[in-house]
Amino acid sequence: MKKLIIFLTATVMLYSCNKFEDTNVSPALLTEASTKALLTNSLQAMSSLSLGNTAASRLGAMYIQHLSEGPYPGPSLYNDRNLSFSTWYTGPLYDLETIINYNNAGSKSANGNGSKNNQIGVARILKAYYYLLMTDKWGNIPYFDALKGSTSYSPVYDGQQAIYTDLFKEFTEASAQVTSAEAKVEGDVMLNGDMNAWKRFANTMRMVMALRLSVKDAVKGKTEYTAALAAGVITSNAQNVNYSFLAGDPNNYNPWYNNYSVSNRNDYAISKTLTDYMDTKSDPRLPIYAEVLAGNIIKGLPYGRNVAVNIPAAYSRIGNYFRAAGAKMPLMNYAQVLFMRAEAAKIGYEVGGDAQAAIFYLDAIKASMEQYGVYTLAAYNAYIALPGVLYVPATGYSQIMSEKWVHMYLNSWETWNDWRRTGFPVLTPAIDAIDPRGIPKRLGYPTTEAALNGTNYNAAVTAQGGTDDNYAKMWWLP
Repeated sequence: MKKLIIFLTATVMLYSCNKFEDTNVSPALLTEASTKALLTNSLQAMSSLSLGNTAASRLGAMYIQHLSEGPYPGPSLYNDRNLSFSTWYTGPLYDLETIINYNNAGSKSANGNGSKNNQIGVARILKAYYYLLMTDKWGNIPYFDALKGSTSYSPVYDGQQAIYTDLFKEFTEASAQVTSAEAKVEGDVMLNGDMNAWKRFANTMRMVMALRLSVKDAVKGKTEYTAALAAGVITSNAQNVNYSFLAGDPNNYNPWYNNYSVSNRNDYAISKTLTDYMDTKSDPRLPIYAEVLAGNIIKGLPYGRNVAVNIPAAYSRIGNYFRAAGAKMPLMNYAQVLFMRAEAAKIGYEVGGDAQAAIFYLDAIKASMEQYGVYTLAAYNAYIALPGVLYVPATGYSQIMSEKWVHMYLNSWETWNDWRRTGFPVLTPAIDAIDPRGIPKRLGYPTTEAALNGTNYNAAVTAQGGTDDNYAKMWWLP
């Protein structure tokens, strides 16, 4: 026993000695993640946080009635009251903040992954994009005091107005910071290092935000809109921004593919609300949006009933365009920009009034059909001549927003933002909804916030009407 003690003592002394302190440390061990890897990781977070059928993403499709649920209809009845936002902070936002910090500190982890300006600029754009998605879901959120690690375990919630003001600044400055004259960013699995595409993306997001203010602060909204348009936005389908899943990588499959083809769950079908609207107009996009069943029929699932049903072969699931393993999920595109410009002309953000609004509106429908590969001149001319589609000034605003709702299929959170802001399209709430107030107007905060960050949580709830429910108003609503 005495010899064993002596041996152990000597061993401890050996690995405590400065001379040998790195003996068990691999010289290849990374102490910091590369900024290239951090950017890739922050982009791939879109799959689980913003797209597909996860709890944090499917609700938008339920609220806006792009989809209906079959065997488990609860979310379409609005029973998901509170969702967590913690993974947004600990995942992509933290990664993007780290990219900025590493570049500012001159870290070796940033070397060879693009110029400093481009790495920081892209990180700022994507960070602003994620924050915009978040504040438009929950309202007041931790923003200025967030991502500070141990120096701020209990971050203050900031008001939407202050967040919006800073996001306008971030998109503007970051767009100017990004340049094609310097080395492009590496690890960009969305835009492949195209710096001009990142600039367009930032400017187009400013347009989105500007229209969000059309009722609350039209003067600032118009100013921001005009500046964003002048800075350069998406101007063709060739410039569309999509997130592409990877058919050959199970870790990066389309979440809809995972639901239908890997897990064999078949939870979702296209909503009858949407198929009824499109079918009466013989919309050529419908077979793209929805599965064609035996007998060459498309059948939408009635929305908002507390009845469990089996979907396969009975109702049309999401079309293969959207649920293939390697599908492209549209994030921002030319038709969307044209619909925004049509609205802008209608409300006076752009000159030309109804005459110009009609031109943008018709061009938007054409661009949408082209995007989905169904455009023919004959089909287009027949469609735009239909009652309800043919632009009429008296109903022009509702027509613009309703056709935009069709085009934005499965980009449902943004469509929910439009619906909350404009009231169009007119939607009937779920018949069996658990709350008589109908379609939710916001997401409730994570259930853990009252215990983990109680003082700031309570202040945020008070600032938004005193109740943390799904019907408090966004700041940008009247």
